[in-house]
Amino acid sequence: MNALLPDFVWRALLGGAGVALLAGPLGCFVVWRRMAYFGETLTHAAFLGVGLGLLLHLNPLWGVLGVSLLIAALLARRDPADGLAEDTLLGLLAHASLALGLVLLAFMEDVRVDLFSYLFGDILALRGADLVWIALLDLAGLALLGWLWHGLLALTVHEELAAVEGRRVQALRLAFMLLLAVFVALAMKLVGILLTVSMLIIPAAAARRLARTPVQMAVGAACIGVLSVLLGLLASMHSDLPSGPAMVVAASVLFLLLRVVPARG
Repeated sequence: MNALLPDFVWRALLGGAGVALLAGPLGCFVVWRRMAYFGETLTHAAFLGVGLGLLLHLNPLWGVLGVSLLIAALLARRDPADGLAEDTLLGLLAHASLALGLVLLAFMEDVRVDLFSYLFGDILALRGADLVWIALLDLAGLALLGWLWHGLLALTVHEELAAVEGRRVQALRLAFMLLLAVFVALAMKLVGILLTVSMLIIPAAAARRLARTPVQMAVGAACIGVLSVLLGLLASMHSDLPSGPAMVVAASVLFLLLRVVPARG
């Protein structure tokens, strides 16, 4: 098999498929709960994490993970009665953290940064150690999501009713936001800061046409995500395209094709 494809392509395929498996069910909740803008805020904040990681001489992944987790925790615990609309707060955090990250990078004149790889990903540069971390975080994320599945569904259907039923609404909301933060850190290497949320939204939106139950939609989204990774990598190899954007285009094409399929009731 290795004779057919170079090792770096196999690493890209395995890493992309692993992240897509988590993106599928996680993206369903993003679509159901209409949290795309929250995801965009986390991805913009990732640039601040990159700057902090390089400033502290750490792997930028740890900086991204730390900043994303911090912002997710702050947003999960914010007081709705503070008078600041949620979309305003998200916009403020997104653009302020992005600008601050760029300012930090500008001050580090001795550090050479490939901004293109951070913005649009560099999945073909995945190493064996990256695959190990992707596998560990992926398995942990899927296990936690499976454990929280019924609670998150109840929260999505009716938050007040979920609280009356004894669900720990605040803890569930925090856990979901932290899962999104972990996903942002994982996906940044694959499709970059600007396209990470697309891996959550597009496969889930495409799978919605074929699913009758939440589980069917989650499984369908994961499958469409994996197929998008495969098609994107093949297109990248065949036509010398950037891999991250090619995967997002592949997912978008699948979404359009599935739009002609009658929605299942």
